[in-house]
Amino acid sequence: MNFTAQLARAEAANDSMLCVGLDPDPAKFPGSWKDDPSRIFDFCATIVDATRDLVIAFKPQIAYFAAHRAEEQLERLIAHIHQVAPEVPVILDAKRGDIGSTAEQYACEVFERYQADAVTLSPFMGFDSIEPYLAYDGKGAILLCRTSNAGGSDLQAQTLPNGDKLFEHIARLAAGPWNRSGQLALVVGATFPAEIERVRELAPTLPLLIPGIGAQGGDAAATVRAGWRPGAPIIVSSSRAVLYASRGDNFAEAARVAAQAARAELNAARPAPS
Repeated sequence: MNFTAQLARAEAANDSMLCVGLDPDPAKFPGSWKDDPSRIFDFCATIVDATRDLVIAFKPQIAYFAAHRAEEQLERLIAHIHQVAPEVPVILDAKRGDIGSTAEQYACEVFERYQADAVTLSPFMGFDSIEPYLAYDGKGAILLCRTSNAGGSDLQAQTLPNGDKLFEHIARLAAGPWNRSGQLALVVGATFPAEIERVRELAPTLPLLIPGIGAQGGDAAATVRAGWRPGAPIIVSSSRAVLYASRGDNFAEAARVAAQAARAELNAARPAPS
């Protein structure tokens, strides 16, 4: 099953637009696990088990694993997700962006070593930095388009000679000539709902990965109104608000409660079927 079909299945099965970002910081782990990087798998797997029926996707951020020499724990974690939640796609948040044989090796890392279903990529070196990932049949490639950080405007909001903003040009390419596999998606930050709406206009069927709700201050209801359309899913990511809902022994239960609340808030903003 390809990435977009996985998303559709998970969205329907779990009635969800919520993606739980897995950004494990041992300094924030509960109890005796605090400051122990060897517990990264245990912590993340517990979160997965507590929320697996509430999400459209899981999104481990590779830096949080690599910084603690925990790549093998990341492999185990993705295998665990595939085992306990086979209908939920795994997006490896890596933001790779290189060309040629280097990009081929990154693609091998993501899809063969880690067995992820999709990966985030920087498109700023052009199509040949994206193409090696498209060689993996059915795998998703999610391109940075309009990111949630304030500094994203330094480049993404610049106006090109044809009048498009750079982020609009990326959206056009992703929805058009670059989408040879049919598995491209875009990253658009929740802190820019007007830009989400514009990207959705330019890319009416592409999935949108939307970080920035929760700790980053994005508005969940505005995000759904701007980006969700029938048959065009949004993947709204929340990390810290779910992972660290409690620092106590009840962290799994608290994470589930936080995920339930986030899912309900997103679903409440979705237009009722006509």
